[in-house]
Amino acid sequence: QVQLVESGGGLVQAGGSLRLSCAASGRTYSYGMGWFRQAPGKEREFAAVINWSGDRTQYADSVKGRFTISRDNAKNTVYLQMNSLKPEDTAVYYCAAGVGGYDYWGQGTQVTVSS
Repeated sequence: QVQLVESGGGLVQAGGSLRLSCAASGRTYSYGMGWFRQAPGKEREFAAVINWSGDRTQYADSVKGRFTISRDNAKNTVYLQMNSLKPEDTAVYYCAAGVGGYDYWGQGTQVTVSS
């Protein structure tokens, strides 16, 4: 029903910025969309989520104040603006979508922050 494809990852120096995009195909009406990340040897963790209308967001404490999630429903795309990046932000970032839970997941995009 829904396919998610992340893009925008890459290598950046500490203190730099990246903007991730998640393009969705299929019907995502009423779906919340979120970003998760997973570093090598660690469990996947929540980063940010946004509701359908885009007027409510939630962030993990580790990214609050540095990351901003947004969405453009006309383009069926969600974004994650990442500023003031730190080496500990290095991870594979995944986009997810769903209503009650996250039913759909993207393949992930690598973000590497060098010191």
